[in-house]
Amino acid sequence: MTRAGAQLSATKIVVVGGHGTGRTTMVRSVSEIRSLHTEETITGALPAVSFPAKTATTVALDFGRITLDEETVLYLFGTPGQERFRFLWDRLLKGTIGAVVLVDTRAVDDARFAVELLGHHGTPYIVAVNDFGGPFRSEDEIRGELGLPDRVPLVEFDARDHSSSKFVLIALMEHLHTVSAGTS
Repeated sequence: MTRAGAQLSATKIVVVGGHGTGRTTMVRSVSEIRSLHTEETITGALPAVSFPAKTATTVALDFGRITLDEETVLYLFGTPGQERFRFLWDRLLKGTIGAVVLVDTRAVDDARFAVELLGHHGTPYIVAVNDFGGPFRSEDEIRGELGLPDRVPLVEFDARDHSSSKFVLIALMEHLHTVSAGTS
């Protein structure tokens, strides 16, 4: 419920990253509505060696919603992670004000495509390292591997945890505020 006379601000955020980084899990954990997801069973088109415990993959998008305050609602769109579905990314990026790039320390380089595409589109983003218990990678290593400038925030989180996923969205909104104020 908004205050009398207040304007409701609907904002589109995109959650991107390589295969198996936790986009669906993050959208599910933070959404205040039952999230929409388009998961299908993994077929032979995806090497099972990459993530042997993973049995399903997003084939179109994930969608969720979270209300930040009386006037601001975030609509979350998760992209599919497999390369064969990347043609959808450009369409999902239209109208977005910012993005979260998810990174798995077991496959940091898988996020490079997302970082490059967002840079090409001029979309502000942050990088969120999802904790899968993989090898420790320092912030400098991750930044170096992805070619991240210092102005791009890098945070750690657990996509399964509501509070942790919400923290990532708050970090993105703070970054967007900084960028819009011209202080980045």
